[in-house]
Amino acid sequence: MAMATKLQWWPRLLLLTHSAFFLLSHAASLPWTLDNVSGLHPVVLLPGSTCSQIEARLTDAYEPPSPLCAAHKGDGQWHRLWKTAAAPDTDAPCFADQFRLVYDDAAGDYRNAPGVETRAVSFGSTRGFLADDPADKELCMGKLVEALERAGYRDGETLFGAPYDFRHAPAPPGTANREVSRFRRRLRELVERASRTNGDKPVILVSHSQGGYFALDFLNRSPLPWRRRFVKHFVKASTGAGGFVLLMQTLLPSLQVRMIFPGTLSALPSPVAFGDDTPLVVTTNRSYAARDMPAFLAAAGLPPQAVWLYETRALPVALSLGPPLVPMTCVNGGGVPTVEKLVYPCPGGLDAAPEVVYGDGDGVVNLASILALDTVMGGDPRQEHYRSMRIANMSHLGVVSDALALERLLGEILYAATPAVDARAM
Repeated sequence: MAMATKLQWWPRLLLLTHSAFFLLSHAASLPWTLDNVSGLHPVVLLPGSTCSQIEARLTDAYEPPSPLCAAHKGDGQWHRLWKTAAAPDTDAPCFADQFRLVYDDAAGDYRNAPGVETRAVSFGSTRGFLADDPADKELCMGKLVEALERAGYRDGETLFGAPYDFRHAPAPPGTANREVSRFRRRLRELVERASRTNGDKPVILVSHSQGGYFALDFLNRSPLPWRRRFVKHFVKASTGAGGFVLLMQTLLPSLQVRMIFPGTLSALPSPVAFGDDTPLVVTTNRSYAARDMPAFLAAAGLPPQAVWLYETRALPVALSLGPPLVPMTCVNGGGVPTVEKLVYPCPGGLDAAPEVVYGDGDGVVNLASILALDTVMGGDPRQEHYRSMRIANMSHLGVVSDALALERLLGEILYAATPAVDARAM
């Protein structure tokens, strides 16, 4: 289907969005809410990386690196592992030991350190990723939650949250991936319950940043009839189609302390978005494009197993990225200086500090990755209803926290959530 055909309903969206925000701006003086008036479809939010709160329980099998780390061992209680209030430096080794993941060769999957059990807090509620810190609240969809609640949504009734263990990442079909498989099952149950308790209306999935990868994996792994029955629209914010260069900078040897998770490897620049010959890292000896990621990871000092896991788990997922086959809107920022290339003009390879070359993007995700959405998602003939919105001079964080961006993002959600609107029939 041609792009013009896919966007033919846009004038109606503008009209409805304008009307909706007129109501929102006068909500304090109205005796009713949008939820009461129109019976909006339920919304399920998937936050960005680091937003989900993670609790841990230490069993008797846990072997602490120091006596200090044994404080909760064997007590049967869950305690907050991520995020907690600022802890003394002496607690850092305990956190690193309990938060790490181990690759189990026998199981072919990642697991926690022996004796450590973890869980995401408050699955089903947005309270599971709303932090006390104002900065975290802005990053973790807190402003969007407030806007939806002003529009009449209620947590646990019409508004739901799907926190996840952001250390993990989707893996190729046929690959052991216990944690993400469990998340998919729980999200499917949540979507069905949200629909059932709201008059069997299909839900609106809304994701931000890394949450978009989990949402897309969930949709693509769900049977197509199920998707069309239970998902009315997918709104994907601040997520490109091919990772981002900034992440490569965090893997450099000069940073010394690195916690490498599957979720980290999955967001590295992908050949899907970045050209085969586009240099992303340049040294005096060679350059590294997206296709050279295994060589870059090895040069950055990652162990051979980590490089192998990138090649066998993260890269196949990136290369097979496909559309969800439900009505979809991508909302991204742009016009913000974004790390585009790392240059090492002096001998010493990746051990020295690089010169950073900036390009366009949202400050995190590169424009190339954002533009690739139009090809990978919108350009697939199976994806009948697709829209890509880029907000000028808007950051990765701003898409879910800036007043202007929130207005546009909420407009997309409310339009999709209006019972009279059915993109499939247009």
